[in-house]
Amino acid sequence: QVQLVESGGGLVQAGGSLRLSCAASGSIFSINAMGWYRQAPGKQRELVARITSGGSTNYADSVKGRFTISRDNAKNTVYLEMNSLKPEDTAVYYCMFNLRRLEYVMSYNYWGQGTQVTVSS
Repeated sequence: QVQLVESGGGLVQAGGSLRLSCAASGSIFSINAMGWYRQAPGKQRELVARITSGGSTNYADSVKGRFTISRDNAKNTVYLEMNSLKPEDTAVYYCMFNLRRLEYVMSYNYWGQGTQVTVSS
């Protein structure tokens, strides 16, 4: 079993900041990439930010310069620092870990339960 637990969502005014966290636990052998995705009502889930095991990052154009993704390998945790938030950032945010479990040879994607971020204008 692998569990991903997210925290840090909430309601914030435009221009404000939030920090999301996602911690993985369970029968983990290794973690490859970690990422944050979001899904707004009526829209498809989209990539927000991604970080590889080596620390390379990539961001959606809409969040570049405002959001920062980071990871703590010792804690199996990924973070998303969100600054200068806009109403269009309102969505449910999901973390995703590409990891290999102790029981398997292959790596798979595992998802958090989602956390709501609402930005008021």
